[in-house]
Amino acid sequence: MYVVLNVDPACRASPSSPPETGRKWIWGQKIMRYASTTGSHRIEKVLIANRGEIACRVIRTARKMGVKSIAVYSDADKNSMHVAMADEAYFIGPAASQQSYLSMEKIMQVAKKSAAQAIHPGYGFLSENTEFAELCKQEGIIFIGPPSSAIRDMGIKSTSKAIMSAAGVPVIEGYHGEDQSDECLKEHAKKTGYPVMIKAVRGGGGKGMRIAHSEKEFLDQLESARREARKSFNDDAMLIEKFVDNPRHVEVQVFGDQHGNAVYLFERDCSVQRRHQKIIEEAPGPGIGPEVRKKLGEAAVRAAKAVKYVGAGTVEFIMDSQHNFYFMEMNTRLQVEHPVTEMITGTDLVEWQLRVAAGEKIPLAQEEISLRGHAFEARIYAEDPSNNFMPGAGPLLHLSTPPPDSFTRIETGVRQGDEVSVYYDPMIAKLVVWAEDRQAALRKLRYSLHQYNIVGLSTNIDFLLSLSGHSQFEAGNVHTNFIPQHHDELFPSRKATHNEVLCQAALGLILKEKMMTDVFRDQSNDKFSPFASSSGRRLNVSFTRNMTLLDGENNVDITVNYNHDGSYNMQIGEKTFLVSGDISHKGDLTYLRSSVNGIVCKSKLVILDNRIHLFLPGGSAQIGLPVPKYLSGVSAAGTQGGAIAPMTGTIEKVFVKVGDKVEAGDPLMVMIAMKMEHIIRAPKAGIIKKVNYQEGSQANRHAPLVELVDEETESK
Repeated sequence: MYVVLNVDPACRASPSSPPETGRKWIWGQKIMRYASTTGSHRIEKVLIANRGEIACRVIRTARKMGVKSIAVYSDADKNSMHVAMADEAYFIGPAASQQSYLSMEKIMQVAKKSAAQAIHPGYGFLSENTEFAELCKQEGIIFIGPPSSAIRDMGIKSTSKAIMSAAGVPVIEGYHGEDQSDECLKEHAKKTGYPVMIKAVRGGGGKGMRIAHSEKEFLDQLESARREARKSFNDDAMLIEKFVDNPRHVEVQVFGDQHGNAVYLFERDCSVQRRHQKIIEEAPGPGIGPEVRKKLGEAAVRAAKAVKYVGAGTVEFIMDSQHNFYFMEMNTRLQVEHPVTEMITGTDLVEWQLRVAAGEKIPLAQEEISLRGHAFEARIYAEDPSNNFMPGAGPLLHLSTPPPDSFTRIETGVRQGDEVSVYYDPMIAKLVVWAEDRQAALRKLRYSLHQYNIVGLSTNIDFLLSLSGHSQFEAGNVHTNFIPQHHDELFPSRKATHNEVLCQAALGLILKEKMMTDVFRDQSNDKFSPFASSSGRRLNVSFTRNMTLLDGENNVDITVNYNHDGSYNMQIGEKTFLVSGDISHKGDLTYLRSSVNGIVCKSKLVILDNRIHLFLPGGSAQIGLPVPKYLSGVSAAGTQGGAIAPMTGTIEKVFVKVGDKVEAGDPLMVMIAMKMEHIIRAPKAGIIKKVNYQEGSQANRHAPLVELVDEETESK
């Protein structure tokens, strides 16, 4: 789902404006054309070399502009949303991105076969690949992005910092040289002063990035960063930067055209991150005044002009507590968080990309771009925040969202019934909201998060609610260390579910059972019989029922007395609750209205896979139904000692061999999964009896990776 803002007519180049000498503007047609004395570009078809929500997002703007869209898909995506939406779709290979979405040759073959004039790379994959931009140029296909020279110069962080320094853009202290020996990097880290940031010279998204807090841990962090960089970018060159304590991550949206023009569309604050990856973004930056905003924007435009930038780009800065800012890097593509900029400027940046790629000038001059209101974007991920934000995968058994409107956007590439794949990024959607000021936008964000309900896999929605409701976040006191600093408040110890919620779960189960009994009776045309009903109604006597619910790992026994007036007395331990209510339906959704000791609450009810899911005004609750022993399988965690794979992935490195002695916490393997590096550690001390996977092999989720035995057992 996606809602396009009603773009102000002023946001487009006006057909009433007199054309410049030697140029002819063609308006009122579905096909975009720009003609000049030096040549012309036409975009009738655009190939989207990407997948998921960004592919869907580009398709919608292309459709709005009358441009046909061409999708590509892998084995894992053959039934995906972006394939269904596109005008044409082409299969490009196995699920592994190296053999599909990262295959330049396959993408180019589809472009030629489909007669596409342009390729939109989205973000990630080939979006910042110099060689691919060059290939497009050689083949006469428009690459919707900057020149390959800009991608190259900005993609290599050491080169970009030298260019920025020459252009008068503030640059942070560090080492960006060619000598990549361990000794050289370690010496420069010492000169810079710990803590330091170790960063891959290529790429972004937190890949190949580590913090070394002391000389003792420098080499271990360096090797880890190099390993991840090789996997992500096929380049393990590193740079060293001074680590700014509790910095803000502030970035500026810039846009350039082929006529030498460049503008900025204000800043975004992306400070709140986990694993060096953004989780919530907002625009404009909280607490940033007009003077600093102007300096940021002008510095970003100088950066763009220094590399003759064309199209959408983002100049990222580190900002300290005094609002001093330093160039960090430039992302030479459309950013994931671009919708918040669109919301505060009333623009469609993908439309701007297509128009500029066709040869048009930027639709607005700098003085015509105005800032209005405030916007937030929350990234909804399949992950487990309580387990170090471990990415997940699985089916979206139930998915309901807030209704989109002029001020709410839901950018997604999945529907109910789809599956979040282990092969790609685990982002499910981006929830984007706008309001007239920050506080109103924050209220809108939390209200919409409450309405975003998912069953089937773990998500970060409850964490986003906790984060957005934190007093320091509400005050705008954000920085990149926000989550670790406020960890205890954001990750409170799990407490037993309130008895009132358990009563609601029991009520929902009883009413759902009654509804199913009534449906069965209606279908069989039987008249009501109190002896055949499971509703609990009895003649002259009240009915008592014992239920057991599973709260986490604890069984909770509930005694339910059915009252003659349709209410229930529920006893949990020594406490008794008077419970009543009903369920209603709206489309595919089931709503539970409950009253527990006179307190009325309305929630959404989903019962799936032996779990009762309640989506309440204050957050969600999951209550289990115990599975009989004869139906339960053996848990993967019950293997005879050893470590198991947290998810399906590829074994990148193996540190141990048969006979090795390890201590609890020692690294055993490195696994690459969901585009991330995971270190698998020994769960206890012991002797390695068997190593089940070698480097380069793939392990499925919950697969035993090694067999570990106690030292005493091995010696017998």
